[in-house]
Amino acid sequence: MNRIRAIVRFPLFLAACALCIPAALADDAIKLAVGARGNWETAAAELGQNAGFFRRRGLVLDLLYTQGSGETQQAVISGSVALGVGLGTTSVMNAFAKGAPLRAVGNASTGSSEYWYVPGNSPLRSMRDAGGKTIAYSTVGASSHLEVLGFLKYYGIDAKPIGTGGTAATMTQVMSGQVDIGWSSPPFGLEAAQAGRVHIIARGSDLPYFRDQTLRLIVANADYLQQRPAIVRRFIQSYRDSLQWMYSTPDGLAAYAALAHVPEPTAQQVRDVFYPKDNMQVDHVSGLASVMADGIEFRYLAAPLSQEELRQLFQIPPPLD
Repeated sequence: MNRIRAIVRFPLFLAACALCIPAALADDAIKLAVGARGNWETAAAELGQNAGFFRRRGLVLDLLYTQGSGETQQAVISGSVALGVGLGTTSVMNAFAKGAPLRAVGNASTGSSEYWYVPGNSPLRSMRDAGGKTIAYSTVGASSHLEVLGFLKYYGIDAKPIGTGGTAATMTQVMSGQVDIGWSSPPFGLEAAQAGRVHIIARGSDLPYFRDQTLRLIVANADYLQQRPAIVRRFIQSYRDSLQWMYSTPDGLAAYAALAHVPEPTAQQVRDVFYPKDNMQVDHVSGLASVMADGIEFRYLAAPLSQEELRQLFQIPPPLD
């Protein structure tokens, strides 16, 4: 009798498993490279996944965190990831002009959120005092690099830009005296500034011509985009949904505070002061002419992209219902 029951139950078990398989296979996995875990600018992917916005559209993200724009860009170019978040616009344009398989599928950040600081006991109190000093940026081609070059031009100072990697590594180099002026992106370093351990001497938004420039992008590998346009469209819409939640709900702010390991008042300062909502919208792309002009002046671009090249590079998917 037990044997008969087992024989009867086994087909039922297989049928139940078969019913589960389509649901399990429904989610598409996307490999995603993201710079600087804990930054508001790059948090939408992880927070949105945790909150279920990507799963609702049948997506599961495989997140790879990098040290900055350059590392993220190489991962996208190589095809080891499908998409990258936070790539410097000028660097993407330069690589695209040289034939790299990159397509911009969204704005990651318009305007600058980065700031520059010195140890609390440093005599430097302004970027105007930086002559003869070393000034940090993350990686070559990143927005922080262009902003440092912009500071040298804007203030007419003779200082030495130096790549220091991520925010934590930069802080170590500044506090140990290896670099005179560090760079950071909120929330990292804000509590140190509030405690007086460091002093903020400049913000990227001090440079007028960076305020309306789309400085960082969401970028897809061109082959991946061509082969899976519907998946990329679902990703971008999920990203939009995640940002809307982060800006409009207490739960979104609390989730970010937990991710960044900061108090909620600090998280709100990061969101409202350093990352205005309009500047973070995926579809907000502006100031490309000045981006290209800066790229040519700072020798990141040989020539501006044509209108046809810009149409080919920028392929932001339309919203989904």
